[in-house]
Amino acid sequence: MTLGRECMAAGKCAAGALTVLMAASFAFGAGVTRKDLHFKVGKHSTVSINNQYGSVRVKAGTPRQVLVTAILHSDKVELDQATSGSRIALVSHLLPGSDETAGTVEYEVTVPVNASLTIHSGNGSIHVEKLQGDLMLEGNNGGKVSLTNIHNGHIEIASMGGDVALSAVDGPFVKVNSNSGKIQYDGDFSDAGIYDFSSYTGNIEALAPSTASIDVLARSTNGPVQSDFSLEPKHTAFAMKVGSAFAGTLNKAASSVNLFSFSGKIHLKKRQN
Repeated sequence: MTLGRECMAAGKCAAGALTVLMAASFAFGAGVTRKDLHFKVGKHSTVSINNQYGSVRVKAGTPRQVLVTAILHSDKVELDQATSGSRIALVSHLLPGSDETAGTVEYEVTVPVNASLTIHSGNGSIHVEKLQGDLMLEGNNGGKVSLTNIHNGHIEIASMGGDVALSAVDGPFVKVNSNSGKIQYDGDFSDAGIYDFSSYTGNIEALAPSTASIDVLARSTNGPVQSDFSLEPKHTAFAMKVGSAFAGTLNKAASSVNLFSFSGKIHLKKRQN
């Protein structure tokens, strides 16, 4: 059960170390309303957002503060909030008669740089930038998930139909699973981390410098694979089929990189400086 559901089921939430400093609403006409929320949090804050329709954008802001601007596109959707300690849960609550247009809520959120995030988006895009906390992101139906300048955190992304784009992203564990969307990675595969990218039909494109220190395994059951690097070959637990799989190491092989697809194309590309 999520934090939001727990608090709502109990009908109350503990204030703990978190204080709601400001809550304001502004009507823009045609049923559109803007809500501004300001929370004071402790050192290790956690923010969860569950949004069925509409985009969610999160970036680093002021320490110990979470600022939320939500644009509600009609009176057929409400913004439910719950707090417990330094945890914040925001839920777009659809009312009877709501649909994709009427139920849209657009979120702009700033959090402390080390905040942890959990975001579920039913039909909108997710964008996160300049954070160093743990991220768990889920997109159901076609919205793009993009991360920029994310470091040091544990990252897990699941996308049903939308593309996933990671730029300057590294950490001890970075996992992306996509059904039909494309996975794009442009980074260094640093931090001696585990990078695990998998798709069903979507292509996987990973761009890295010649200085990358990686132990890589790539395989597509029914799609082509390609590497721009001259890897040091290594043994694998399965027979390697030329054109469908490759495995090898580059430099000190500090990070583990796994690229798997059922029918998508896999391309490990060398960044041209």
